[in-house]
Amino acid sequence: MTPPARGDHEARRREVSEAVRRVLAARGFGGLTLRAVAAELGASTGLLTHYFPNKRALVAHALEVLDRQTAERHRPATEAAATSRGLAVLRAALLDNLPLDAEAAAGNRIWVGSWGPALADPELAAEHAERYRRSRRRMAELCAEAQELGELPAGEAPADLAARAQSFTLGLIVQALLAPEEYPPERQRALLDAFLADLAAGGR
Repeated sequence: MTPPARGDHEARRREVSEAVRRVLAARGFGGLTLRAVAAELGASTGLLTHYFPNKRALVAHALEVLDRQTAERHRPATEAAATSRGLAVLRAALLDNLPLDAEAAAGNRIWVGSWGPALADPELAAEHAERYRRSRRRMAELCAEAQELGELPAGEAPADLAARAQSFTLGLIVQALLAPEEYPPERQRALLDAFLADLAAGGR
């Protein structure tokens, strides 16, 4: 791998991003190092510092890659609910976040693995918090719509309903990753449906 010409910079950066993605998929954040990415590219670590001067810059970029990859991934439940509104769309969005198959489990393992580096760095933690905040804002919109449709009780702020839904889902994801035999896909779906039924009934 030779230093990129000016016109090749973006193409080379895409190569680097793809190498970061492959290392994340194979080793998670624990195995994400400049040396590992350089080896994936067949480059020297010295050349890689042209893009990432240190491990923190590499982790920050990896989070961006992961964020983009998550946004672009196939979401079957959401697609199936494309003509629905309110609670059905919220359920679909939450289902698509759960580790219901091998691909979703692999993606969730990487995300959960990213919490450690983020918690150790205030700036990365703030960026992570904003990612979850954006997700809650979208869920709050769906909760408000479900309230207008009479599917959720009107007495609780949509933002609070969204926070409860996100907290439940993140907890279920962790449990399913740690003990997949205890939380097979059918149990994950059943637990989510029970949570949403409780939410609709005004349970706290």
